[in-house]
Amino acid sequence: MVLHSRVLLNLNQDDMLEDQSCLVSNNYHGACERESNWGCMSFRVDKIDVYNGKRPLEKDEEEEFIIRKSLKRSDGEEILDTSLTLGSISMILLETASNQRHAGDNSDSSSLIHNIGRDNSISCLIRCSRFDYGSIASLNRDFRSLIRSGEIYRLRRQSGVVEHWVYFSCQLFEWEAFDPSSRRWMHLPIMNPNDCFLLSDKESLAVGTELLVFGKEVLSLVIYQYSLLTNTWSSGMSMNAPRCLFSSASLGEIAILAGGCDSEGKILSSAELYNSELGTWRTLPSMNKCRKMCSGVFMDHKFYVIGGIGGSESKLLTCGEEYDMETETWTEIPNMSPVRTGAARGVEMPATSEAPPLIAVVNNELYAADYADMEVRKYNKENRVWVTLGRLPERAASMNGWGLAFRSCGDKLIVISGPRAMGEGFIEVNSWVPSESPPQWDLLGRKQSGSFVYNCAVMGC
Repeated sequence: MVLHSRVLLNLNQDDMLEDQSCLVSNNYHGACERESNWGCMSFRVDKIDVYNGKRPLEKDEEEEFIIRKSLKRSDGEEILDTSLTLGSISMILLETASNQRHAGDNSDSSSLIHNIGRDNSISCLIRCSRFDYGSIASLNRDFRSLIRSGEIYRLRRQSGVVEHWVYFSCQLFEWEAFDPSSRRWMHLPIMNPNDCFLLSDKESLAVGTELLVFGKEVLSLVIYQYSLLTNTWSSGMSMNAPRCLFSSASLGEIAILAGGCDSEGKILSSAELYNSELGTWRTLPSMNKCRKMCSGVFMDHKFYVIGGIGGSESKLLTCGEEYDMETETWTEIPNMSPVRTGAARGVEMPATSEAPPLIAVVNNELYAADYADMEVRKYNKENRVWVTLGRLPERAASMNGWGLAFRSCGDKLIVISGPRAMGEGFIEVNSWVPSESPPQWDLLGRKQSGSFVYNCAVMGC
């Protein structure tokens, strides 16, 4: 059973949320009367049409999720015993709640959806697309509490259910989200920092249900934090040793940041661990080398810092460092960086002219994008060498690697690129599943943009 329409619930006034949440209509152009506090309710969705009752570009072989328990009403009659897609699960929740309310049951019992019970309700909810959570949150107070508190995302992690959305910025104060599964674009609220932050170098990192943007104001380094739960920006908690131009990566609700430079430009070897659920920073042992403009990834349950600029002469580093979270020790790994120096390219360039290594990990395998040769490479962990696999997307333009995003997104590699120069052009999102074949890029989305990609992060929750 696969249902693709969306149902507008006629809720009683007493059951509507205080923030007057809106529901998404079947053409995805529903709008709130006023902005909601829910992250997934007040996004503006760009140019989504419905074709023959399906979402655009939707595949007939949409992945199915199995609910192990049969859903039954309170009278024991079975109402569901089949494979469900994300869309049909959402519909069952909406329609069951609608029927329940029309029948006169307006209670907010701990069973969430009274007819199917709490456990089955949660089993359904964690498998719904988080794009629909705003609508589902208006069913009752218990649903609202699960979503707004972030508890639902903890339950999703425990069940191994994760959706990866790409967050990127092409305008300095504006961020957008892109859902690769439904291929929908969404606008986030506009940031409101000062002009100094606008002109500073910025880093971004998605961890848990937060998007962190790091930059510099007049006298200090600062963090702005976007919350998926509230759809708002706020000033984030400061690190123990504030920094910029660092390497970073996230793993669920934690992230590690290493290296970079302080507000006076001193290159650092220190590292910190951030826990997004607790909102705390913990200082880790320092790396063997000071380095900035480096890249970070998690692989095989370890954190890696690769490349960057360091040493007394601020030269490109070809080595990497591995941090073992169990022993809390760093190990240097020679020749781990995929970046070739300017001399190797036959061009003399300052070390800072090149972007940090464009690397990503899928299924514990490390990949890199070589912007100069437009190639994709894979790291052979046994021999510690890089092997060329194929080509990048043809329109993956960059300026010495700047403006090109290369990220892992679940089991896919994502390349996001924009126009090479300021003015009219397009942002393109391409993906490739490395386990399937040599690089064959699938164009997921394309939209007009007057600028290239400044920052990019992937949030998996």
